[in-house]
Amino acid sequence: MWEVVQELHSRGHQAVVLTPEVNMHIKEDFVTLTTYTIPCTQDEFNNFFTSHARLIFETEHFLKKFSRSMEILKNASVVFHRSCVELLHNETLIRHLNATSFDVVLTDPIYLCGPVLAEYLSIPTVFFLRYIPCDLDFKGTQCPNPYSYVPKLLTTNSDHMTFLQRVKNMLYPLALSYICHAFSAPFASLASELFQRAVPVVDILSHASVWLFRGEFVMDYPRLIMPNMVFIGGINCANRKPLSQVCIGAFMQSMFQAKHFKNCIYL
Repeated sequence: MWEVVQELHSRGHQAVVLTPEVNMHIKEDFVTLTTYTIPCTQDEFNNFFTSHARLIFETEHFLKKFSRSMEILKNASVVFHRSCVELLHNETLIRHLNATSFDVVLTDPIYLCGPVLAEYLSIPTVFFLRYIPCDLDFKGTQCPNPYSYVPKLLTTNSDHMTFLQRVKNMLYPLALSYICHAFSAPFASLASELFQRAVPVVDILSHASVWLFRGEFVMDYPRLIMPNMVFIGGINCANRKPLSQVCIGAFMQSMFQAKHFKNCIYL
């Protein structure tokens, strides 16, 4: 969401980035950086992300890979939950945030601590996300979600499904719901403890004022949306410098087996 923060800064808004002391790629540039301690070292934090990245490129049996993915997800849930506990129980920091009188909280709801904090401070929330598994974005906005119409994640179904594909479309979310529960349940318990009442995950997400989806219908299938759901696909496509002199003769020769494509082309 750095591009959004940059644009807000250019329009005269002040931004405070709230982050653990252990983090990745967060620098105090044009923003005010506010940090808090967590029971995790920088090496442990880095190893967690690198182990997840390595798993993506490994080829092994689906069940074994699924089991390892669940183990990584559980470990991530523990790390993020501990971080959230340290934040919400930091009375000095919470008092400071309350006294600052923020206008809005911008957060990715895949990490539920942001929505919980915003609700605790009674600050309007803007979600900035790609998607949330288990259709929690549909449930959080009370958006219609017909399984016979919208293809589900990992099904490889198109928007024109046969009867069997529609059945598959309804069964896949059952497995995903188990994964989501393993990750989100600790945050629901933390919110229930904080507000002294039962707080389901859907309730945590339902207080968002605006949902900014970093997808668009060019890459994703059409779906039903609510008035406070906005698609901002392409926001992460940074402006790149023009290409310098590039020789594509070898590539063209391999493609067409022609000897006369040997000149360099300026792009």
